[in-house]
Amino acid sequence: MKSAADVWEKLKSMMAAAMSDVAIETWFGDVEAVALEDTRLVLCVPTDFKRNIIRTRFLSLIEANLLDLFAFDVDCALLLPEERATYLARQAAPAPAGGDGAERYTFERFVVGSTNRFAYTAAKKVAEEPGGAYNPLFIYGQSGLGKTHLLHAIANQVRHNQPGWRILYVQSEDFVNELIGSLRRGIDMQGFRDKYRNVDLFLMDDVQFIAGKDSSEEELFHTFNTLYEQKKQIVFTSDRPPHEMLRLEQRLKTRFEQGLPADIQPPDYETRVALLKNKAVERGISLPDPVLSYVAENITSNVRQIEGVVNKIMAFQELMGAQVDVETTVRAVRDILRAKENFLPSADTIIQEVARFYELDAASITGQSQNKEISTARNVAMYIIREMTQLSLAEIGQQFGGRHHSTVLNSINRVEKMMKAQPELSEIIRDITNAVNSAY
Repeated sequence: MKSAADVWEKLKSMMAAAMSDVAIETWFGDVEAVALEDTRLVLCVPTDFKRNIIRTRFLSLIEANLLDLFAFDVDCALLLPEERATYLARQAAPAPAGGDGAERYTFERFVVGSTNRFAYTAAKKVAEEPGGAYNPLFIYGQSGLGKTHLLHAIANQVRHNQPGWRILYVQSEDFVNELIGSLRRGIDMQGFRDKYRNVDLFLMDDVQFIAGKDSSEEELFHTFNTLYEQKKQIVFTSDRPPHEMLRLEQRLKTRFEQGLPADIQPPDYETRVALLKNKAVERGISLPDPVLSYVAENITSNVRQIEGVVNKIMAFQELMGAQVDVETTVRAVRDILRAKENFLPSADTIIQEVARFYELDAASITGQSQNKEISTARNVAMYIIREMTQLSLAEIGQQFGGRHHSTVLNSINRVEKMMKAQPELSEIIRDITNAVNSAY
């Protein structure tokens, strides 16, 4: 099956077992397939009367056959001709540069300091002259430092300057999942490729998650080449520079590095104070100098944490009428300011993230299977739990079906040896650890 039309023809032949040829022709003869999404088949019905009949009499049969065909639930949507036109117009337009208030991310609202000035200046230059010298622009740095803000700021300024431009923002995990969905359904890949290659500005967030995923790397490689040859602007963000992506294909590393790499470092003290003032003004509160100093001295690496502090202080003011002073600030942000050594994710959280990375069930990792891939994932999970928690070897063993502490120790030692021989494994553990920190 290569398209929605193929799926629809197959469904009609399957329904012939329960319906006469006359009934199929009467109710489905002029029904057209519009699209096949990840978990939905979209059909166009010529009249509202016929749609109501199909919906009440035949929809359950259609969806039951879709389940038989795909082995997972696929819904069926019924559109009228005018709704089809709206649907196709919406599908033809690339996804906007982020949702959920992405328009608020502008260059004017980005607080510039010594540690992010280069990335800010490069992003602004790209927005003013897209497709020029800085292509691709590769912005990298730790989580929570403003990379996504700059990505959206570029999109918003280009949209303002070039209203007719096709702008597409995507998180790398969404790109991977969409590709997997298309491959799993066995449909024509041309629609997927057209979506990502027929744009004027392509922005991908957290591109490091592409590394090690062969099919995704292949598609991104050809997408990059198509856009670059057409002099379309490309912007990536990542938590590390390309040369540190050990599992990434060399040909993609080369392309990431052929433009301009720009790093963002944690904000210095003066920038943190400026960020606090900026966030406070946005939320309509005033922070005394002692409060600004206290927060700026205690939160040193993450812009999102600074924003969280301001939100908590504002909540204290609104809900308790508390005066904004250092004592109030300490109470408001006690959780945020807790020492790193007190940050203890659960073993379950770590196991879930390991399972997600290796595309396995958590139960298989904690079970008894000796499958090589599952055993590797289990050893990695034990190693990360030992590194990130204060659980003893015996307690870790209990998380994995009551395994003996010596088994856990052997697994940890095995991972340590593998990390020395295979630098890629160190990168995998770094990725999973970052995911745990984000999820906890």
